[in-house]
Amino acid sequence: MTTDTQPTMTPAQKPLQVALVGYGNAGRIFHAPLIFGVPGLHLACICSSKPDAVLADWPNVRVVATPEAVFADPGIDLVVIATSNESHFPLAKAALLAGKHVVVDKPCAVTLAETDELLATALAQNRVLTVFQNRRFDSDFLVLKEVLASGQLGRVVHVESHFDRYRPQVPGRWRDENLPGSGLWFDLGAHLVDQVLQLFGPPDAVQVDLATQREGAQVNDWFHAQLKFESRHPGLRVILHGSALVPEIGPRWTVHGTSGSFIKYGLDPQEDALKAGRRPQLTALQDWGHDPNVGQVVRHEAMDADGGDTQRVVRAAPDVPGNYLLYYSQLRDHLAGQGPVPVTQEQVRQVMAILTLGEQSAREGRFLAL
Repeated sequence: MTTDTQPTMTPAQKPLQVALVGYGNAGRIFHAPLIFGVPGLHLACICSSKPDAVLADWPNVRVVATPEAVFADPGIDLVVIATSNESHFPLAKAALLAGKHVVVDKPCAVTLAETDELLATALAQNRVLTVFQNRRFDSDFLVLKEVLASGQLGRVVHVESHFDRYRPQVPGRWRDENLPGSGLWFDLGAHLVDQVLQLFGPPDAVQVDLATQREGAQVNDWFHAQLKFESRHPGLRVILHGSALVPEIGPRWTVHGTSGSFIKYGLDPQEDALKAGRRPQLTALQDWGHDPNVGQVVRHEAMDADGGDTQRVVRAAPDVPGNYLLYYSQLRDHLAGQGPVPVTQEQVRQVMAILTLGEQSAREGRFLAL
């Protein structure tokens, strides 16, 4: 049973006052419980047109009707924008001009020009603007980082990152309406692009194919992106793929190197846990974020001194729990002057540059250089 009591702090600490704008799936499932679970952050108010739904979940949190009321509140330090993608730009800009630090749920905006304007506004206002990239704290991603750092795979030459689901019915959500920034490429693609940038840096060129496959769908619900990394990682090719129409889900990660492979099935369990109503607390994680399927490292290892004979060796990958709370705890520390921002301005811009270049590539049907 959950309670509406945040983790305690020492008397010397002053919590950052956080306002959440939007209480749809992103605000309700992710942001509200994660903010609530981090000491040093106080979920001061939620802006929503459905106050009854908010108060049913958070009876001790103030509900306001308009974003303007949030931005005008001098007590609010940090504003989290968890609304539809096309509203990110005007809301984030208004919050920055009101002197607030801002977190925007991915993607930052719907165009690179809007993103650049927001980043420039944040710089001029001396405020932090960052984007919520929680998938950096997925268990499978953290495991893969450890496997790559260990050198077990050798030089990586091929990566496939799939985020597939089976949702044959088109839900009545803004994400599935024909609006700027809607569709699976800007939704799940934003996660996959950010993860690959964290692993390998910016690619040289991108080619993206987008499709609308489900009956009644208005926007892309399938994407297939190819990224070339020749200048940074000779020979490396990366495939990013997402679909809403996959009845039998394949591997989440397939990574091949000159010495071995990493194969991982299944998604990080944190989203399902949050959907089920769990409220993790950074001070009492217990079994939070543990993935029962850690993946496998497959190598062909020499059986004799001259290396003439090899045998296939399969080992379990490291067990690294995921922890979405770390995004907000790192942001809290940064705003206190004690660490880097979890997603930098440069990283925000790099993701948006690839998302928008991917749209152009899909229209033109060819590779485009960054």
